Amino acid sequence: MTERSVKIFPRFERFWHWAQVVLIFALLFTGMRLSGLHHVIHFSTALGLHVVAALVLIALWVFAIFWHLTTGTWVHYLPTLRGLPQVARFYAWGIFKGEPHPYRKAYWRKHNPMQALTYLALKLVLFPAIWVTGLLVLGWNLWEDAPQALTLVYWVSQIHLLAAWAIAAFVIAHVYLLTVPPGFRHHLRPMITGFDKVDLTPEQEAYLEANEISRIKPRD
Repeated sequence: MTERSVKIFPRFERFWHWAQVVLIFALLFTGMRLSGLHHVIHFSTALGLHVVAALVLIALWVFAIFWHLTTGTWVHYLPTLRGLPQVARFYAWGIFKGEPHPYRKAYWRKHNPMQALTYLALKLVLFPAIWVTGLLVLGWNLWEDAPQALTLVYWVSQIHLLAAWAIAAFVIAHVYLLTVPPGFRHHLRPMITGFDKVDLTPEQEAYLEANEISRIKPRD
């Protein structure tokens, strides 16, 4: 295996990432206003912004799912137990002792086992939960006459809040992990430039140099 600097985050993936950042922060900010946790903006303004940001984010997620499926990049999110105990130990203990990360990125496995499991849980559990509950609350007038509607909308709202706080916790942990050595700039750079250092097999290296030279940087 050879370590080379390769563009593993294409333009759309970087756009999708930063658009999510903006929209999720907008949703958290307006959602906290709707819950009464601050009064920085008017309630009606927060409600309108919350709905617009939510609908834009849902549309972005739907398109991103289509993109992942059609480009084959969904394989990066496949969970694996290989190396998981070592990565879990690193995040629980080694990270505080300055130990090197036990996972080395590969061309077709840019996420470590714990990242893959976390992102898969987000995409299969938390995101759908917040989509469905948010749309149910938004369309309350369509089912307000259903039996036990008030009880149902209460629990739907609670699930929506729980999913929102879980996503907020993920964001906090995600930002924190960007600060660990080798540092914030090192971790952030790939999502800006698209390039990161990954391990390549001789066949992968030869293919990129022959067919996709723009995706691989020259050797130092």
